[in-house]
Amino acid sequence: MLLKKKKLSIGVSDFRKLITENKYFVDKSLFINDVVNGMEVLLYPRPRRFGKTLNLSMLNYFYDCREDNSNLFEGLAISQEEEIMQKQGKYPVIFLTFKDVKDVSRDISFEKIYRLISDLYNDKRYLLENDFMSEEQRIYYEKVTTGKASPAEYQLSLQYMTEFLAKYHKINPVVLIDEYDTPIHAGYLNKYYDEIIGFMRDFLSGALKDNKYLEKAVITGILRVSQESIFTGLNNITVCSILSEESNNRFGFTDDEVEQMLLYYDSCMDFNTVKKKYNGYNFRGTDIYNPWSILNSVKDKELGHYWINTSSNELIKILCQEAEEAIKIDFQILLQGGRVNKHIFENIVFAELKQNNNAIWSFFTLCGYLRYDNYDVDKKANQNNAELSIPNKEILYIFSSQIIPFWFTRYEKTDTYINLAHLLTKGDLDVFQKEFIDFCMATFSYFDVAGDEPEKFYHAFVLGMIACLKDTYQIRSNRESGLGRYDIMLIPNDKSARGIIFEFKNYKKEIENYKTLYIIPPPIEKALENAKKQIHEKKYDQDMRAYGITDIAYIIAIFQGKEVFVENV
Repeated sequence: MLLKKKKLSIGVSDFRKLITENKYFVDKSLFINDVVNGMEVLLYPRPRRFGKTLNLSMLNYFYDCREDNSNLFEGLAISQEEEIMQKQGKYPVIFLTFKDVKDVSRDISFEKIYRLISDLYNDKRYLLENDFMSEEQRIYYEKVTTGKASPAEYQLSLQYMTEFLAKYHKINPVVLIDEYDTPIHAGYLNKYYDEIIGFMRDFLSGALKDNKYLEKAVITGILRVSQESIFTGLNNITVCSILSEESNNRFGFTDDEVEQMLLYYDSCMDFNTVKKKYNGYNFRGTDIYNPWSILNSVKDKELGHYWINTSSNELIKILCQEAEEAIKIDFQILLQGGRVNKHIFENIVFAELKQNNNAIWSFFTLCGYLRYDNYDVDKKANQNNAELSIPNKEILYIFSSQIIPFWFTRYEKTDTYINLAHLLTKGDLDVFQKEFIDFCMATFSYFDVAGDEPEKFYHAFVLGMIACLKDTYQIRSNRESGLGRYDIMLIPNDKSARGIIFEFKNYKKEIENYKTLYIIPPPIEKALENAKKQIHEKKYDQDMRAYGITDIAYIIAIFQGKEVFVENV
């Protein structure tokens, strides 16, 4: 008789339900060991849908002293840790999740937060049965449960609840806070950031800082929000991010866990194919898969795009759309399979995201959109360096389908520049030359091309324009070939098709170079000729020819403000 397979449970984050209903469970119970032996306050930032809520739910059932949950841990890895299991069922627990507080409205967000706190107090109404509370404390308790407390009283509610529980149970409680930064993200996007950060700072710090009634606190979120002083002054906290070795395999799935799941369900999907689609995250030396995507793909028996639908990616879109042209060029390198070296920081300052390029790269990495390798901690310089890349095909799809189209939406002529890209591939280069010049003159503003390096704007624009060709061409940017470094190269997958090399020049710089040598600046025609000579002398086409491409078009574009001079040579 064949044993019935355990059912996959998608989106269920209640640990007891998974165990009692005999659902498939990837055993992460040794996370409990990490927590018990860790600092008094532990912060675990991880990307969304990596199992944060489920892990906190497991901790809740482990510590909770109000009911016997010991049967839930039978057969799990943690059950072999006798000393740790002595703590099972011994502590009162406060468990709050802010994962659903992500509203456009400031008032609704605060209403939801106050409701969460009121529900917590109502759940612990048994505390009122004891006589340790003063009359003033009882009045306060009733105000919170009935939703009549003031904002200041709600801010103190977590701190007071730890005191009430400690005095009632004669042992300090464990505090579990899930997705603490979800309201902060919403506040940043919807213009009530200062108010929400002020509330969360006082709400958390009162309970976590120098609190004699606290046994342990475990907090999860996507980011470590810093400089807003939420965790300032906490000398009892350890931050275990994806840049840390601590608990690096406790969130998300490892290679072995994914392979075992595929074998258990007799999946027809090839492990290496699944690996390319969903693997790629590096949690300080451990390769990790997004569990949400793995579970859904095993259930559906196909390699779909699942993570993209778990969030609007709104902040990512905004940051990409408003990014400097240099950042867009770096992203094109990433989209082509390349790497960029950047400074990475654990602490995210929301106010700096639009001004500080390094903050943006850190944000993308910590949120799960980029992989890091060769992480180098430079304590002396107070900065950490890493090579960044796109982790897998699913994330590549998110950037290609949702991010790149936003880069040039303000021009509202998407069809036009897609048409320009196809003119290139069809060989209509004379028509492309005219249409490209007309489009630039009619669409771009002088503000777009201001500054010392306007060619970077044009470079980024052309990369965005030709992104639709990625299925039939290898698109490369700023790479070495021959004796120099070309700007953009399109290598056709079909070797009989035409390859294309772009070279961009800033005519203003050309003029300045000649003036430095006390030579009269050449006309545009001469500048075009010099660029053509550079392409051939530096053998930019060497990589292209190595692929067996012999039909190659060389397109030189020289920019002078809004004016563009394009030549097919």
